[in-house]
Amino acid sequence: AVREALPERYRVIAMVGAGLGLRQGEAFGLSPDDIDWLRGTVQVRRQVKLVGPHQVFGPPKYGREREVPLPDSVKEWLAAYLAKWPARPITLPWRDHEKGKPVTVPLMATTRERTVINRSYFNSNIWKPALREAGVPVTRANGTHALRHFFASALLDGGESIRAVSEYLGHADPGFTLRTYTHL
Repeated sequence: AVREALPERYRVIAMVGAGLGLRQGEAFGLSPDDIDWLRGTVQVRRQVKLVGPHQVFGPPKYGREREVPLPDSVKEWLAAYLAKWPARPITLPWRDHEKGKPVTVPLMATTRERTVINRSYFNSNIWKPALREAGVPVTRANGTHALRHFFASALLDGGESIRAVSEYLGHADPGFTLRTYTHL
């Protein structure tokens, strides 16, 4: 319901959060170049993060690049999304907004103005109104991070090992994943 309440252009954030377990910044930094359509996998290589008021590309949290399986349902949805909303090349500095080497990546999560989605703007003006429209309480617990919990819970409920789920989420310690996600 929340995904459907989002403006169509931004539904990709909900889909890759719930379907691939990406963090918000990783979803903002996802490129079609990261998708291996034939093998059915996604490489999580970067995130878009804020350094002060500036957006930069950086490695995923804790520097842990990873490979995540791409379910057929998500693959089909992403192919249709990209047919309607092609990725746009975005240039941001790597890690440091003043000294970082500029990197250009075609991104899926862009605005009408051909820029990366600003996290603060997205949360306040896109995500929270979608929660309200879907009848979901607007609380911190219902932020985009809840999509990772949904992803992990669905995999664990489907019989995936805690070790595999931990790797897909980019956790170094399966024990952390076990403590964080098995209550759901």
